Amino acid sequence: MSSCPTRHQLVSQSSFREILSPERTIAVHSQRLTESIRRASESHLRNGARLAMAQGTLETICSGLTQAFPDETLPLLADMIDLASRYQEVSGHQTLRVRLEKVTTDSCRKFHVDCVGLRLLRTYVGPGVEWTADGGLTIHQTPDGAVVFLKGKHFPGWSEATSVRHRSPRLSALPIEKRQRLLLTIDEAGACGTSMDAPVMIAA
Repeated sequence: MSSCPTRHQLVSQSSFREILSPERTIAVHSQRLTESIRRASESHLRNGARLAMAQGTLETICSGLTQAFPDETLPLLADMIDLASRYQEVSGHQTLRVRLEKVTTDSCRKFHVDCVGLRLLRTYVGPGVEWTADGGLTIHQTPDGAVVFLKGKHFPGWSEATSVRHRSPRLSALPIEKRQRLLLTIDEAGACGTSMDAPVMIAA
């Protein structure tokens, strides 16, 4: 197995750990994409797999995903693995699920709370996730490249009364050439009922 690329150029780990505060249900870290990650992301969007997902330890995830990332997209994979490492440190989970997906439809258009413990999202290409803390009266959109942590219903102490709900942006309202996103989602392994029998999934 080739060594897994890493970057370690994100905000401090102490900042990421802010999501663990009882009063927080969302943490948005504005992180502009480097030019190398942006180019790699656009290349993957043009030519890469529609879905690349792996779960298990960081080593298993890196080994499983490497096949879906040719040389020109390695900066993207490096960022994903680095974020998975950060998520692991914040969440305490040793086995994770890392999912990179091309989104081209108005999926997940209703505000909702995920049935997970802690979720990390990063949109590499396209508009970021939308969220609200007041039932939709005020809608926020995460900035380009932001790293987002969201507490789900399974997070210890989660409360409906203080929950933040989120949804995918409406792509159909955008010009045709902009109706696509490249979205990274990181959860604990087995999240959302994902079978552990298939640790790697690459879909063209």
